Amino acid sequence: MDKLARRPYSVVISANMQLNLDVLLQHMWSAMGIVRIYTKRQGQPPDFADPIILSEGRGGHTVEHAVLHLHKALRDEFKYSLVWGRSVKHFPQRLV
Repeated sequence: MDKLARRPYSVVISANMQLNLDVLLQHMWSAMGIVRIYTKRQGQPPDFADPIILSEGRGGHTVEHAVLHLHKALRDEFKYSLVWGRSVKHFPQRLV
């Protein structure tokens, strides 16, 4: 079991005991190049129920792609976004 866990692109899970299923899901999202983006209105909490799903194969992971995913007409009206997460230098980071 230990040798199997150390192999690249492998995740040891137990479906019976429901162990490491969250790790498997993370590895699957990473391998497929998929990211989740959660939207938030100013002064309200983020909407974790309905994320925007973006992938590199379907256009990219940029803020512009997220805006286009919502509606194409928003690109002309879009001013800036505030971004939180591991990919930014400070919280929140303002992107124009």
